[in-house]
Amino acid sequence: MARLRVPLNNFSFGEVSPSLTSRTDSPVYVSAAESVKNFVIRAEGGVINRAGMRRLYNFPQVYNSSLQQQIRLEPFIFSDDEKYVVAFSNGQIDCFIIDPATGVLSHAQTITADTDGNALPIDDGNILQLTHSQKGDFMFICHREFLCRQLVRTGLTSFEVRLFEFEESLDGNRVYQPYYNFQPAGVTIASSAINGNIVTLTTNAAYFTAGHVGVRLLIGEAEAIISGYTSPTQVTAAIFGDLETQLDPDALKTKKDSNKIEITHAQHGMQVGASVTIAEAGGLGGISASNINGARTISRIIDANHYEITAGSSATSEVDGGGSPVIKSAAPTTEWYEQSYSTVRGFPQAVTFHEDRLWFGGTPSQPDGLWASRTGYYYNFDLGDAEDGDAIDLDANVGVTNEIRHLVSNRDLQVFSSQGEFYVPAFQDAPVTPAKAKLSIQTPVGSGFMRPQSVDGATLFTQATGTAVREYLYTDAQGAYTSTTISLLSSHLISNPVQLAVVQGALARPGAYGFFLMDNGELAIFHSLRSESRAGWMRWTTEGKFHSVCSTGEDVFVVTVRDDGSGINKLFLEKFNVALNMDFSDDFTGTAGVFSVAGHFADGATVEVVDGTEYLGAFTVAGGQVDVSAVKPTSVSAQIGYKYTPEIRTLPFDAQVQGGPLTGEPRKITKVVLDLYETLSVSVNGTALQLRTVTHSIGSGNTPITGKQEFRVLGYSRDPRVTITQEAPLPLQINGMITEVSF
Repeated sequence: MARLRVPLNNFSFGEVSPSLTSRTDSPVYVSAAESVKNFVIRAEGGVINRAGMRRLYNFPQVYNSSLQQQIRLEPFIFSDDEKYVVAFSNGQIDCFIIDPATGVLSHAQTITADTDGNALPIDDGNILQLTHSQKGDFMFICHREFLCRQLVRTGLTSFEVRLFEFEESLDGNRVYQPYYNFQPAGVTIASSAINGNIVTLTTNAAYFTAGHVGVRLLIGEAEAIISGYTSPTQVTAAIFGDLETQLDPDALKTKKDSNKIEITHAQHGMQVGASVTIAEAGGLGGISASNINGARTISRIIDANHYEITAGSSATSEVDGGGSPVIKSAAPTTEWYEQSYSTVRGFPQAVTFHEDRLWFGGTPSQPDGLWASRTGYYYNFDLGDAEDGDAIDLDANVGVTNEIRHLVSNRDLQVFSSQGEFYVPAFQDAPVTPAKAKLSIQTPVGSGFMRPQSVDGATLFTQATGTAVREYLYTDAQGAYTSTTISLLSSHLISNPVQLAVVQGALARPGAYGFFLMDNGELAIFHSLRSESRAGWMRWTTEGKFHSVCSTGEDVFVVTVRDDGSGINKLFLEKFNVALNMDFSDDFTGTAGVFSVAGHFADGATVEVVDGTEYLGAFTVAGGQVDVSAVKPTSVSAQIGYKYTPEIRTLPFDAQVQGGPLTGEPRKITKVVLDLYETLSVSVNGTALQLRTVTHSIGSGNTPITGKQEFRVLGYSRDPRVTITQEAPLPLQINGMITEVSF
């Protein structure tokens, strides 16, 4: 019987799809496995069992299994030594502070209302689509159903929620917010007066709804706030200042021997016969100021930017001038706009900070709209005269409706929408300005609601279909961004990703990691070492399921759904900890092998107990205690928790021999040699590593194994695989393996 030895030197590509079982020709085949569950891929290529989790907090909310996400964690990082975890839930925000010295997390505050006493708008229906961006003490929280809220840190352990408010002019007549002309072409608005607290505004076509009460309009250069609804064509309003427009310099033009004056009035929206009042115009062309200023009637519309009025006398020459006159009019005009953000039009879905501006994107009524504040003035969105520091107003405008869902500040401002990926280009040694800003389409993929984040130089996002994860990366070769699928070989792991947490060097492991929470309650972990051209996926499971995930630096926190022994699924906050080898666990001290676990586990819970390097077994909690005295009566310190099972299951071992490949032929794995490092528990195809001898006694401890260990395996198969797992929740690291196959 012939034999060959097949090396598996690394697991760099992680867990790959079972559909690759016949791709023995691919280099991926010899650096991957069919299952990499509850392991971490090391930078060197080997694997180590993942960190366990410490139980931190029991959320009081009653678990509702019909909700995809009931509690959502997000990080709030002010500085290296002032870090927090924020938990969003129905009408509530819980804030947890992390002790910088010990790493201990404690509950600091529960918030249920904003500073005005209003209930928080976060609920079970919108929690999945929340977006946020943080700068210093302020976290901006957005959703298309409500105006941006600010979670503000007011002290080391205190927070409050404020309603986002746009900056106003000193006289209170202007609110520096975005406006848009939502009305169809040709729809005019007229006022019963140029000014006043109670005026009637009338449109020539149905436009208003009862929801418009409280909404601001911009008519010319004056703002009006709607105070009452009469009909679809009529409302009452208060006008701030006068309905007037300040024209540009030299806006008047005379014609020799004519009393007609041409007025340059950009996008005037006026009609023939409309009455206007001219003020502050200077005399020109032989016509005195008194024969220009005052009430005048538009005699001719030249185009959208020009019209004529009749002066009180004729000009003696053709001249451009007249200063910068003011045009006041209550006549019907098409030059009017409505505030972009309101309960009628919806609110921004996306938010970020980029180049010292606050950016908003995508409302229900302007799904492809993108707005940026003035530089350094995050509450001021005044477009001004389009100077470099003025606000910016853009839209995608590519022929299809792109609902902007996410904004990411990277080398450029990256914009992710429902139909494609865009960016606002950065300029070398120059900021983005109103004159230079443009929104450029790059790829036509479309993004889901999972918040994209940067991992190892690329921005990872979920395809809108929820079936793939892609990386948005600028390539110098193409001079553009690409959206490459990074989950192609592990597509079976991707199930409608809900949330992403990113760690650069996770849990004392080098490399960049992306923790993707799937809708099935599993974590799919993406590991990337771009400098080494290596990347791979892992699957993490727990007893129960993962519900939310976030990271604060190198620390990873999760909300889990699990039974603590009471027979009821509850929501818990836990933290991955490399010092633990179990989930929902902690370190306990006891006396003579008896440990009090009341308040952590309920009676009836089956838990695992590890004392140092010894696994003592599974025990049932009774009377709030775990009693291991029958196994180790001297035990006074132990880790107690729920066991998780790590698993490596290889792809079928194959080889090219004389006469062709062994694919499909009966063959036998005779032995497996594992290269282990400081390992205390491992099994190969059901054969466990033996650490104890007949003279070993409980209490003397076990010595971790480092080096090559041989396992004998039985049985023939046409698809022989090796399955590596462990019986006890103890350290396990595999650097590589050699498998001997007989055929």
